Amino acid sequence: MVVTGDPSQSDLEGAARNGLQDAALRLRGYKDVGFVEFTARDIVRHPLVEQIVKAYESPLRGPREGEKPA
Repeated sequence: MVVTGDPSQSDLEGAARNGLQDAALRLRGYKDVGFVEFTARDIVRHPLVEQIVKAYESPLRGPREGEKPA
């Protein structure tokens, strides 16, 4: 069985652990259970997707010089 998800995406409030995080904590270390975690370097889609992922992994910042705020 393969379970996929993005641990950074959750609609739960505060420090509540989502189902993916809970499963990872409970099952990590079992002999026949493995985990593969990807980073922004693994993205091979459009360059804009990689920029968006990096933006969400970085501290919040304002618009770049010359850009108009949304």
